[in-house]
Amino acid sequence: MQIQFYTDTNVTKSKDLIAWSTSLISKELSRFSRQKTKVEVHLLDEESNNKGIHNKCCIVEAQLAGRKPIAVTDRANTHVQAIFGAIYKLKTSLENNNQTFNSLF
Repeated sequence: MQIQFYTDTNVTKSKDLIAWSTSLISKELSRFSRQKTKVEVHLLDEESNNKGIHNKCCIVEAQLAGRKPIAVTDRANTHVQAIFGAIYKLKTSLENNNQTFNSLF
């Protein structure tokens, strides 16, 4: 599984956050790893100057071989919370799509 991280100009790439996120993604999406999965993680700070609620954003896109990419978004108070939320949404979406895909064959 190939995992790539991108950030906007308001987010500093932390080696610890990337390592933790990579581990979480690998664990949570391990059942899809045989399908030559590429995962892109985008971290954004939508209101970097404000301490607003839910201004940290995580967009995760998974590209499984032979299928259209699936992207999900989660907003939270911290990037860690947003990553958790986005991975949960992605896993649920992939599992639902996998069931639909397998029922066609």
